[in-house]
Amino acid sequence: MAAIKTLLIANRGEIAVRIIRAARELGIRTVQAYSAADANSLAVKLADVAVNIGPPQASKSYLAIDAILAAACESRADAVHPGYGFLAENADFADAIEAAGLIFVGPPGSVIRLMGDKAAAREIAAKAGVPTVPGSDGRIDAPEEAREVASRLGYPVMIKAAAGGGGRGIRIVNDRAELDRLAPQASAEAKAAFGDGGLYLEKVIERARHIEVQVLGDGRDVVHLFERECSLQRRRQKLWEEAPAADLPDQIRARLCACAVQLARAVSYRGAGTLEFLYDETTRDFYFIEMNTRIHASTPKIPPRVSCRAPASSAVCASRAAQACASTACCTRVTRCRPSTIH
Repeated sequence: MAAIKTLLIANRGEIAVRIIRAARELGIRTVQAYSAADANSLAVKLADVAVNIGPPQASKSYLAIDAILAAACESRADAVHPGYGFLAENADFADAIEAAGLIFVGPPGSVIRLMGDKAAAREIAAKAGVPTVPGSDGRIDAPEEAREVASRLGYPVMIKAAAGGGGRGIRIVNDRAELDRLAPQASAEAKAAFGDGGLYLEKVIERARHIEVQVLGDGRDVVHLFERECSLQRRRQKLWEEAPAADLPDQIRARLCACAVQLARAVSYRGAGTLEFLYDETTRDFYFIEMNTRIHASTPKIPPRVSCRAPASSAVCASRAAQACASTACCTRVTRCRPSTIH
């Protein structure tokens, strides 16, 4: 299959602008899919071609798979970049793009489904030799099972949504009474937010730091772009991110990044992704908690030691993955360093 020549961006705002600028550096023609509300946006003005995909409501434009596919066909795009948010982690969207004979700039739908289920992702991490927070083996199917697991782990424990994100469907419980009362609440919140009320349990790691590792893969090999500190949060929403993570021992950094690569390789990851970990400064242990199977809103926060434009690299990864006969398996190689910039 030929390299990407025309890329449709199925998103809006700053991520669309970054993708367009990165594609331009690679000599790729860009097509901006836009809703009526974004007709005068910067992304529309920067793209080589712009296609209206519907009215302002996201459900009728940026979330409308048929409209995006029609725009890709109309503009003769050979690849689609989902950005982040909207359909970026929608496995059905990824499947539909590839079924239409186009390149999806991201992992295949099977990997999105696998890693999007956080309980299943824990199991994969454990099989890959990556440490996970002590917790349930998969989803909790009954109250009796939840009580048994919580008793084994020891309180406090954390109830988490298997299909969750953004801090939704999470509750910390300190005893059995709280577990019985809060588990149904967490399940209902997860069902309303994600259409999936499945839960699992994890032991609460006191005073843990939240550290994420950015990876790039081409379906055969994976590299990391080091880590970023994400511990400053309010209501489990990140307020501040910094790269590199401060006061992280070099040995821990090396092991953490190696584990991220190890897990991404285990699922033959393709595209840009982020693996999230908790780091216990007291014990110097770290634990995998989940993976974002998309380019991240914080991607510009790559340590200065790395010279890499992630939107461009993710497009290269997708293109190389499509070229199964390519002689090289590495999706990107850092050959020089310069201060990274946010465009």
